[in-house]
Amino acid sequence: MTAVLSHKGAAVRMPRSMVLGLGSVLVVVSLLVSSARGAYAISLSDLWDMLNSLLAWDAQRSSAELVFLHIRLPRLVLGLVAGAGLGLAGALMQGMFRNPLADPGLIGVSAGAALAAAMAIVLGAAWFPSLSNTLGSWMLVCSAFAGGLLVTIVIYGLAQSEGETRVGMMLLAGIAMNALGGAGLGYLTFLATDEQLRSLQFWLLGSLGGARWSAVALIAAIVAACIAAGLRLARPLNAMALGEAQATLLGVDVERVKRQAVVITALSVGAVTASTGMIGFIGLVAPHCVRLIAGPDQRVVLAGSAMLGAALVLLADSVARTIVQPAELPLGVLTAFVGVPVFLLLLRTFKGRV
Repeated sequence: MTAVLSHKGAAVRMPRSMVLGLGSVLVVVSLLVSSARGAYAISLSDLWDMLNSLLAWDAQRSSAELVFLHIRLPRLVLGLVAGAGLGLAGALMQGMFRNPLADPGLIGVSAGAALAAAMAIVLGAAWFPSLSNTLGSWMLVCSAFAGGLLVTIVIYGLAQSEGETRVGMMLLAGIAMNALGGAGLGYLTFLATDEQLRSLQFWLLGSLGGARWSAVALIAAIVAACIAAGLRLARPLNAMALGEAQATLLGVDVERVKRQAVVITALSVGAVTASTGMIGFIGLVAPHCVRLIAGPDQRVVLAGSAMLGAALVLLADSVARTIVQPAELPLGVLTAFVGVPVFLLLLRTFKGRV
């Protein structure tokens, strides 16, 4: 767990302002591309007309405007928020563990959310019929979010020793929780009916197709708060890259920074996973890409990873919606198919700097 994040021998690193500027442009371009592509194609000129119509508060809506406002726009916002949350969480985990292989799923948050969601799908109606009737589709979201938080609390409690947070213990507990979550999912898959099994597989493979404004607004508020809090940890994480003892000498409250990083990651990943299902590799690839072009400064890595993660999810979703029309490819499958080769290519290209 002591891998160093610095890139010795880096030839050229973009300045902070240029990286963040390019990240902003990439997010805007991704939004425009994702807005136009889909089963109902909308041209850029139609998008411009829609914007003017919305600004003029025109009560008459065309079919293209109705499709965009009620179906595509909440999906775009959810993709933006999900990618930003996963990218930021990955950067926080890699900075805290001081290990470039760290991932939000490493501490078991995703596995806990997945197991709780599977329990809601397979056992919810039989074990908690009144709760299932009252919450409806919200039961899946609430269960996944609660599962992610519960696992985080358990792991954090196990990692406490003599008033300190043992990062190695947290990692081992996360691995154990991931194994337990996998076993639980296997058992629930065995118990599930055919209909429940289809719902479970669809959720586990990840998708933005269930986006609706009520849930998107809640997830966006949680992730926005996590991003604001996470960016405040940039300077302490820069100090911790020198070692915890050096960071303490520089006046950093190391334990407090660890607690905040874990809580922010749990809230962000738990909220995103609850609404989209499992979307892998964004939290691993986005911080790597930003670090390779901008260096290990967490002030750039945290913000840049959120921007790049948002752009990656938006572009991946636009491909998932169109590549097998009229069907839709699961988003988690696409991010894994694209993310793994890109990640290996980056490792090979910049192996001297990783």
